[in-house]
Amino acid sequence: MNARHDPPGDSEPPLDCLIIGGGPAGLTSAVYLLRYRLKVAIVDRGGSRAILIPRSHNYPGFPDGVPGHELLERLRQQVHRYGGQVLRGNVHTLHRRESGDFEAHTSVGDIVARKVLLATGIEDEQPALPNLFELIRKGHVRLCPVCDGYEVIGKNVHVLGPPKRAAAKALFLRSFTSQLTILTVPSPEQSLTREDLDKLSLAGIEYIPEPVNDVRAEGETLYAVLADGRELAMDVLYPALGSEVRSQLAAALGAECNELGYVKTDDHQRTKVPGLYAAGDVVNELNQICVATGHAAIAATDIYNTLRQEERRSL
Repeated sequence: MNARHDPPGDSEPPLDCLIIGGGPAGLTSAVYLLRYRLKVAIVDRGGSRAILIPRSHNYPGFPDGVPGHELLERLRQQVHRYGGQVLRGNVHTLHRRESGDFEAHTSVGDIVARKVLLATGIEDEQPALPNLFELIRKGHVRLCPVCDGYEVIGKNVHVLGPPKRAAAKALFLRSFTSQLTILTVPSPEQSLTREDLDKLSLAGIEYIPEPVNDVRAEGETLYAVLADGRELAMDVLYPALGSEVRSQLAAALGAECNELGYVKTDDHQRTKVPGLYAAGDVVNELNQICVATGHAAIAATDIYNTLRQEERRSL
C-alpha cells in the first residue's frame, strides 16, 4: 500500500510526506509522490479556488474547457487510483522535531512526516453578494483576467477595488474590451497619481472616484450603488479587493515570506526551512492551475530525490 489511510501514531515510522491542501498543486504532488511509491497523507480543509471556476478554457488538454470542480474530482480519482486518500480536516499547528521530522496537529489526528509540502493557496476577498457563487457560475462576476479575459471581449466590464489595484487590472483587460470602468473602495494609501489618470484616459478607461457603497444583482444585470446614490449597470464585475495568502503555517516555522505574505522558494520549491516545500498560489508567481501543477511536479521530484539521498547517507 503506497499511502497510509490513518495518521501514524508515535510508535509508527513517519510518513515520507505530508501534503497540506487539496487543490491542483496538492493533488498533483500526491499523484507524483504516490507513483514514486512514497507514503503520504493529504489533509485538505476544502475551499480550493479552483472550485469557483465555472469552466477553464486555458488549461492545457481541454479544448472545450473544464469546470474547476470536475478537474478537482479527476485529480482526486487519480490520487485514489494509486492508493491515496484525501483527509478532510484542518491543520492547526505544524512544528519540527529535533529529529528533523515534522509533526502536524490536525482535526483528523496527529501526523508525523519527514517532509511537508504546503499547497494552502490564497483566498480572494469578494464583494458581499448573497448570490455570489451563482453570479460567478454565470460569468457575471469573474476573478481572474489572465484566465478568462477572452470571455469578456466587447462586454461592459467594471473593476472594483482600491484605485491602483483596480487600475492595473483594468489596463490588463483593455485588449479585450473598450468598455471599462474603474469603481473604487476607500483606500487613501492607493490614490491615483496624475500619471495614472493620464494612462487611464489614454486607454479610454473611465475612472469613477465616488466610492461604491454596494453591489447588487437584478436578474442578469449587476448594479454598483455609489455613495452619491447613482446606480451603474454592468455585464461583468472583476473584484480587485485583494486576497489573503494562507502562509501562516510556513511563517510559524520560520519560512521566509514577502511583504504580501507569499512564501519564498528556490528553483526546487524548497523554503528556507529544511524539508518544507511550497507550491501553487501560496508562492508568489502567476496564479494559474498549470503553474500550480508545475510547482507540484518539481517539488515532488525533489522530495523523492532528497529522501533517497538521505537514506543512502544513513546506510
